[in-house]
Amino acid sequence: MKQKVGLGFFVLLSVFCAVDSQCSRGCDLALGSYYVWQGSNLTFISQLFQTTISEILSYNSQIANQDSVEADTRIRVPYSSCDCINGEFLGKVFNYTVHSGDTYDLVAETYYSNLTTSAWLQNFNSYAANQIPDTDAYLNVTLNCSCGNSTVSKDYGLFLSYPLRPEDNLTSVAESEGLNASLLQSYNPDSNFSAGSGLVYIPTKDTSGSYRALKSSTGISGGVIAGISIAAVVGVLLLTVCIYIGFYRKRKVKEAALLPTEEQTLQPGHGPGIASDKAVESTGPAFGSSAGLTGITVDKSVEFSYEELAKATDNFNLANKIGQGGFGSVYYAELRGEKAAIKKMDMQASREFLAELKVLTHVHHLNLVRLIGYCVEGSLFLVYEYIENGNLSQHLRGSGRDPLQWSSRVQIALDSARGLEYIHEHTVPVYIHRDIKSANILIDKNFHGKVADFGLTKLTEVGSSSLPTRLVGTFGYMPPEYAQYGDVSPKVDVYAFGVVLYELISAKEAVVKENGSVAESKGLVALFEDVLNKPDPREDLRRLVDARLEDNYPLDSVRKMAQLAKACTQENPQLRPSMRTIVVALMTLSSSTEDWDVGSFYDNQALVNLMSGR
Repeated sequence: MKQKVGLGFFVLLSVFCAVDSQCSRGCDLALGSYYVWQGSNLTFISQLFQTTISEILSYNSQIANQDSVEADTRIRVPYSSCDCINGEFLGKVFNYTVHSGDTYDLVAETYYSNLTTSAWLQNFNSYAANQIPDTDAYLNVTLNCSCGNSTVSKDYGLFLSYPLRPEDNLTSVAESEGLNASLLQSYNPDSNFSAGSGLVYIPTKDTSGSYRALKSSTGISGGVIAGISIAAVVGVLLLTVCIYIGFYRKRKVKEAALLPTEEQTLQPGHGPGIASDKAVESTGPAFGSSAGLTGITVDKSVEFSYEELAKATDNFNLANKIGQGGFGSVYYAELRGEKAAIKKMDMQASREFLAELKVLTHVHHLNLVRLIGYCVEGSLFLVYEYIENGNLSQHLRGSGRDPLQWSSRVQIALDSARGLEYIHEHTVPVYIHRDIKSANILIDKNFHGKVADFGLTKLTEVGSSSLPTRLVGTFGYMPPEYAQYGDVSPKVDVYAFGVVLYELISAKEAVVKENGSVAESKGLVALFEDVLNKPDPREDLRRLVDARLEDNYPLDSVRKMAQLAKACTQENPQLRPSMRTIVVALMTLSSSTEDWDVGSFYDNQALVNLMSGR
């Protein structure tokens, strides 16, 4: 579908472009049919698909022993979502850690069991087939998926991506899945089920054993066309929002003057787009740039009207208010069949509004909160996915909640680290969050973590060490080089993440007020360092552990997390590990009881080898 995209500028400039799109949104779940090869196991498979063994088992009741899965059989592997990538196709992106000897063929055909192809991998990665690094690198593994087709049936909304094998044919696949052969062919009209290879999409059941109905489209029929541009005029950047809605129908131009931003250039990051449950039309407003302008792309985000947001929140009734931040209030709403959280911001917060748009419309990851849409009308509004379990700070220190189990704390730490690693190492430009804290880590219904609140995010070029900048953030989480000199690098987020690790252990705030006195306050980092610097810190460390855990935690695991936190909060930023190293360390912590060599936190390769069993 081709739609015209209008861009209006407050300055005397207009740019027009066209966007071709084949999807607009995806769905919150899809499955892959994984052919278990000799030597594979659920631990390895769960790491490939960035999920948990328990989540895989929930879709595979036939597995009697999770430690021994029968080879040459198929299992179902859940994808956390099926996204509309770049408005072109439905897929799910995974990050694969390269090991010595890996090839595109090996990764596609064996490790990912033909759910992708060697050619598809090369399409999404910059390495030549014979130049894949031996170690210390990642591959973008993009797997195709499906969310259904209302022209075939509205009874099926959950689909299994099924790689065909030589022994398959239409009848055998239909019988194994308990479906009508003509229905399968209707969903795959151009597929030859007897070809011995290729991917087909099959309606499948969820964990309750039921088929999911296809959700009605939450996209805007006829398409929503919007434009936002930032113009530099006499040192002031202006944001103008121009929306054109309907087929051959033009909507009025909305303008909003915005404060100057710190950055002068911006390039889109490399990440899958936010998707819609109907893969036929684009809801993606496109944005352009011209001489003297910096363009931002608000891909696949819906532009909401004020009336729609007001109705969904009962005119922003206090009964629907679920949070309050430094830049605005957050309200619960249900919009177009989806639960949402709406952040309402004053026009004075335009810098933060822009920062969130820049990040969340370019960078998409399982462990980053998802932006659904926005509104610029009277105030500034950002619409996010609703995360059911609030934030980490509430769980650690709030009343009326059960204490987080230790295993959940490790998982939340790993999830958050993965989100940060993605914006540090897998986007162009690199993003630095600058406000990592427990209140900005959200917890979903499955007790997985998502990094949120990107209003203070700064971008830099790959390889840049540090940048001077104005001081923003939260006291207690700021490293010395940032608090004293304003130097910004990814190691600023690493330091703050180390403080969060200390919070997960102790449930204490980043600044501890002893006896409730501000005069006697002490940073959580210093509190732990006093203990960890002792020859045998175990007993004193036990006294710092969250009392609500009682004795329901392995002290050795706590000690390892504390060691990692100490490495993250080194005074010298060069001594702090990268987020990639931290992810591998936390993966090791969640799956191994072996002793850690503290020095390995500063040697990424050592941890990669440990994770790989070498």
